[in-house]
This record gives sequence, C-alpha cells and structure tokens, in this order.
Amino acid sequence: MTNDNNASPFSGERGDADRAALAHDDLRLEKFLPYRLSVLSNRVSNAIAQAYGARFHLTIPAWRVMAILGRFPDLSAAELVEQTAMDKVAISRAVSSLLKNDYITRSEDPADRRRQVLNLSELGRDVYERIVPLAQQYENDLMASLSSEERQQLDSIIEKLMDRAQAWAERGLID
Repeated sequence: MTNDNNASPFSGERGDADRAALAHDDLRLEKFLPYRLSVLSNRVSNAIAQAYGARFHLTIPAWRVMAILGRFPDLSAAELVEQTAMDKVAISRAVSSLLKNDYITRSEDPADRRRQVLNLSELGRDVYERIVPLAQQYENDLMASLSSEERQQLDSIIEKLMDRAQAWAERGLID
C-alpha cells in the first residue's frame, strides 16, 4: 500500500493481501466509518424531518429533492439522482409525491424538448423558505458542539472523503 493520498487502499501490489487481511478481521460496526456516517445522517435527518414532516407532509427524500431544486432549479429527475446520490426509485417516488402535492412543477425544457425539468412551484417555494431556517437552526445547533477549528477540519475531511467516494463511483468501488 502506498502513502499516496489519491491511491485506493485496494490498488497496487498489495491489493489481494489487503483484501485478505480485511476479510479475517472482525467488523466492529460501531467503529466502521460508513456505518457511523449513515447513523449520524439518519439521526440528523430524522430530527429535522420531525420539524417539517407532519406539518408539510414531506418525507426526507421529498425534502431533499425540494432542497436541491431550491438551490438548483431546472433539473431533470436524472440530474436529481446525480446531485443527491439517492436511488432512482426514491427520487421517482419523491417527485411523484411532490407533483401530487403541488410543491413542484414539471415542464418541457425549451432548449431540449425531450428533457423534462423540475422546479419548485409557488407553494413549494413558500414551503422551502419556511423549512430552510428550521434546517439551518438544527445545523447550527449541531455544529455548536465543535470549535471553529474543528468545523474547518470537519469540512476539509468531508471534502476529502467526498472526493474519494466520487472517485470510487467513477471507476467502480473495488476491483
């Protein structure tokens, strides 16, 4: 294994040996980073969802779609999948629910008539503008447990992990 920050832990001469060593170690789930990140994400998302879910009849995936469209209008469903890294089925269900509740609109892209774009409706924009401050309050409260230096470190670490995960997605996770 190399010390190159861009190298995969499963590439190079030691790939098979590394895989074999990992296969023999017990997985301590409570220390396994992907599990911990998933649990953290679920806990934070569920807490925020309690603040808006019942009030606006939104699921977590539906809110994520609205949040993306609030920031990046005129996206197709496929582009939402790319932006959120969510499953196509989850996006499809969220879009259907949002269309049914008149939170978003779907229209033909004038530049490419084959492409359907999604946007927040007037009602959706109103709901979005009411939820954003709630979401930001939760984020601020969560981040208040970290020092300014820790926040900067966390941001840097998340960026590095996102870049690595994106590299996996682009070339296939592990050979």
